[in-house]
Amino acid sequence: MATTLALIAAAIFALSTVLQQHGGLKAPPLSVRHPGSFLHLAGQRTWLIGMALLIPGWILQAMALDRGRVAVIQPMFTLTIVFALPLGRWLTKQVVTRGQMLAACVVVLGLSVFIIVGDPAGGRTDAPTWEWFVAIAVIAAVCAAALLLGAEDRPSLRAGAYGTVAGVLSGLGATLAKPTVEELHSGGVGGVLSDWTVYVLAVAGLLGVVLLQIALQTGQLAPAVATSSVANPLVGVLLGIILLEERLAQPTWHQVVAFAALGCALAAAVAISLSEARQQQPGQSVRKCRRGGEFQVDRPGRPLPQQDAEA
Repeated sequence: MATTLALIAAAIFALSTVLQQHGGLKAPPLSVRHPGSFLHLAGQRTWLIGMALLIPGWILQAMALDRGRVAVIQPMFTLTIVFALPLGRWLTKQVVTRGQMLAACVVVLGLSVFIIVGDPAGGRTDAPTWEWFVAIAVIAAVCAAALLLGAEDRPSLRAGAYGTVAGVLSGLGATLAKPTVEELHSGGVGGVLSDWTVYVLAVAGLLGVVLLQIALQTGQLAPAVATSSVANPLVGVLLGIILLEERLAQPTWHQVVAFAALGCALAAAVAISLSEARQQQPGQSVRKCRRGGEFQVDRPGRPLPQQDAEA
């Protein structure tokens, strides 16, 4: 049941992501330095539908995590890549190469081997507060380093960097959902609202959604989805093993094969994020300049200002 719920949620997240990109490409450029820029997204019906789909996706994800282990359920969401690439080709006319599709299959295969061979078991539903705080501090440092890559002038690298941070934050939020749901069972809504985890979960989820919008607006669907879909389960697996004490199967060679498969999945995701995709909408081109630190996408009939153009 947990696996089925996770598969359905992954399909919903894929459709949601593609619809968010479809609507986001029609909005003015987004910038974290100018939060008001995100208000323009509210005027895009397709984007609103995509955002609305996140709600049933999150509910199904929480139900899956309540019934299964984090280190097993979270890797299932890499299937978002497999669902999103063909949906992007169909709905937003993305150019998806054979190499990207092959790499997406490697990601799914690698993580499938990790789940089957690693066979995480055991574990607990929560960890001491100080362990969570240490983990959150480390995650914050990793996100800051990844955002520095987002300042590069390559749209695919920018999409990958912001997608990675969005995935890391989503993985943190998903892991925190485990003790939050457990608290809901034992203490009810009052117990959940009195616990700090639900607020960190909410902040991480919100920031993840915001940063994913920037990744998607680069026009590079493949690297944005690939990096977010792998960073999410990777963080979930690591937190599940380190904090929730979920353990991989014995003997040792099972663990070696499992982590090798996980490494292959990560390498394939990196290959997708570094690929020079030509995934703009027909009649659009990615502007090779930065204004306020954000990339901009030229629309038909909207000339590129001479002072911003590359020589």
